Amino acid sequence: MRHGVGIGWRHPHYGEVLEARPPVDFLEVHSENFFGEGGAALAVLAQARAHYPVSLHGVGLALGSAVGVDADHLEQLARLVDRIEPVRVSDHACFARGPLDGATIHAADLLPIPFNGEALDVLAGNVQRVQDRLRRPLLVENLSAYIGWAVSDQTEPAFLAALVRRTGCQLLVDVNNIYVNALNARIAGAQADPLQACRDWLDAIPAGVVGEIHLAGHCHVADEHGEIVIDDHGSRVSEPVWELYRHALLRFGAVPTLIEWDTGIPPLSVLLDEASTARTMAGQVNRPTARNAEVVQ
Repeated sequence: MRHGVGIGWRHPHYGEVLEARPPVDFLEVHSENFFGEGGAALAVLAQARAHYPVSLHGVGLALGSAVGVDADHLEQLARLVDRIEPVRVSDHACFARGPLDGATIHAADLLPIPFNGEALDVLAGNVQRVQDRLRRPLLVENLSAYIGWAVSDQTEPAFLAALVRRTGCQLLVDVNNIYVNALNARIAGAQADPLQACRDWLDAIPAGVVGEIHLAGHCHVADEHGEIVIDDHGSRVSEPVWELYRHALLRFGAVPTLIEWDTGIPPLSVLLDEASTARTMAGQVNRPTARNAEVVQ
């Protein structure tokens, strides 16, 4: 698949994008916003699809949930995929569904899963079920996580690489998420340099399995309770994340890249400027290197 740089298409920019048709390679939307049967939202998405490739990025499958994937949610996603024929379909390596008082509830959040064999079995089974229904590979995104599990016995890259081997899925590597986790690890007392920790993370992912990269902004919050870095998608991509993006390009090649912006959404021109920066960086990756040529064993 050729490289491209897209933007997250959010409601404030619906009209402007449809009218001006800016030069982006694809639009990415949150799948769940278009699950309705008919209506204005789906009509708008169909208009965009007539002019741009569309990538569907979900936040509700809860792929790491031991109770499994919600059948109704999966069917709505499958209908949307059939209608839109997206270039990619993705969701997160997280859980959100679980039992409470005899019912199964959804926490409406992206909650982290442990990195161990039992969790891998659950995640792989759910990913395979989704892929079987959609009849296409799913992209699974690494999470920005604010808690960890003591029962984890492997690294996140090793866990995700094992998922790819088990299911044939691809990975959506969110570079900002990796950096946010590294910054919070430093706040918690880790001695590793955050940038080097992120480079090591990227180098541990097998080349050839990454189908998309996400770039976004984050914020630092400090008060009387302490300090934390939040993956809020509410600002320009930071310089360290751009540096890590360059490293990812050298590692994985020029794979499709998304500029994500979900809070405090700026003028469309700002997103296009960020996309232009990503496109320039990606254009500097001219040919595969020995590292790019590595395959999953």
